[in-house]
Amino acid sequence: MSHKTGYSKFFKHLSCLSIVDKAKMAVNSGLPPYYENHGYQPENLYISRQPVDANVYPQYPPPYYPPSVPHYVPRVPVHQSAPPVVQPKPPSAKMCTSKVKKTLCIVLSVAIILSGAVIAAILIWYFVANSCLGSSIKCGSSGTCVSPSQWCDGVAHCSNGEDENRCVRLYGPNFILEVYSSISKSWYPVCKDDWNDNYGKIACKDMGYNVNTYYSSQGITPERGFTSFMRLNTSAGNIDLYKKLYNSDSCVSGAVVSLRCIKCGSSRKNANPAGRIVGGSSAVLRDWPWQVSLQVKGSHVCGGSIITPEWIVTAAHCVEGQLSSPYYWSVYAGILKQTETHYRSGSRVQKIISHPNYDSESKDNDIALMKLQTPLTFTDTVAPVCLPNSGMMFQPDQQCWISGWGAEYQGGKPSDDLNAVMVPLIERYICNSARVYNGLVLPTMICAGYLEGGKDSCQGDSGGPLVTEKNSVWWLVGDTSWGTGCASRRRPGVYGNMTVFTDWIYRNMQVKYRFMLFLQHFIQAYRV
Repeated sequence: MSHKTGYSKFFKHLSCLSIVDKAKMAVNSGLPPYYENHGYQPENLYISRQPVDANVYPQYPPPYYPPSVPHYVPRVPVHQSAPPVVQPKPPSAKMCTSKVKKTLCIVLSVAIILSGAVIAAILIWYFVANSCLGSSIKCGSSGTCVSPSQWCDGVAHCSNGEDENRCVRLYGPNFILEVYSSISKSWYPVCKDDWNDNYGKIACKDMGYNVNTYYSSQGITPERGFTSFMRLNTSAGNIDLYKKLYNSDSCVSGAVVSLRCIKCGSSRKNANPAGRIVGGSSAVLRDWPWQVSLQVKGSHVCGGSIITPEWIVTAAHCVEGQLSSPYYWSVYAGILKQTETHYRSGSRVQKIISHPNYDSESKDNDIALMKLQTPLTFTDTVAPVCLPNSGMMFQPDQQCWISGWGAEYQGGKPSDDLNAVMVPLIERYICNSARVYNGLVLPTMICAGYLEGGKDSCQGDSGGPLVTEKNSVWWLVGDTSWGTGCASRRRPGVYGNMTVFTDWIYRNMQVKYRFMLFLQHFIQAYRV
């Protein structure tokens, strides 16, 4: 397992081939897929850059200009030996010297004043029309203003339902259920008093999960003390869940709801690294049940991670250009060897969603989702990894694992065996130092590996998981994105920072539910 390098001749040749042949040639030749970012692979990219401040993360890499580019300055004209001859202006050049010109001046002045007044009126109208007065909250899709009491009340007041799509969340490694109060603009844990699985299923559905994957609701004593809770009003009758919840300073049981919308993050893998060959070792069945192989016409192109029976997380650079069509892709789960795909069928892809702010040059927001046509059946060898919950912080030097069928050395062919290796997280300021990546690691990225080299991901591992274990649960920390070379010195791997992307993932998982909310909103408007 190690990273990606670019070959310009290879890419020029690929332009004459079909999209399927492009991907297949990239794999069979041992080179990265044609869509790989090779713009920042050359070593000389980093030589002329100035070191960046350790605490500053630029949104894009600083522009590079060769030192030979001249700086142009205004040229001073040569002094004239003879004084210039000043021609007297004719009388007609003087402004407003006749009645006609005075009239024109007045008309022009009035026109300018009226134009300014019209522009000011338009700006004022635009500001008023696009602003919500008082404490009202603006719907992003339509611009409609919604009062705080209508936000997260179980009824879609925004045309796209965004006032209802992020009202619940899971917090921390113990999956504590929290509900948002737009009145206080704060999140509060839900008291376990009178809570049951029916309410838990509603909350999971609101986050974007299918009720068929629902796992459990339990009461736990929080590690930190809470001073305010959301409690159920059981006497409120058969109304929406959020209308039953109210803010309270007390919780009789002292326990809060721990909600598991899906059984995820289970593995037989021991997180403590054992003896391994240099660079990694072959995986064992049930070690990484969320790992999938994403293939085009029978050839492995990228990796991915299962997060639900229908959804796969991968890298946006894997599905650029024509490969953004789901038609080309097959997904293989529960395998250790690529040869296993020769006698079994993969899952077809229904839809591919790349992050709208993905940048192919910097690899900013390098994440994509694949939705399968048919949901996977979970077993011991096919199971999801957990998305990180809000408030989860991964520490520098934390042990993580990467896995995939990528090349075992730079320029090599994809491996037939699924390999894995342990890599520690590296602080961003270290990866952004002048001797490493010189400011190229953005806030949407996370850095992991060894500065001395030797263990890394490589071409073919793109899109695959970077995971860690916490509280006996395996969490998706990142997706394999980019790097210079494979296991090179001072060139660790760079991964998409999953803690930045969880909201985006949940929003896309909620699309079907948002449509139902929109339909509800339309029916209500039609009745009126």
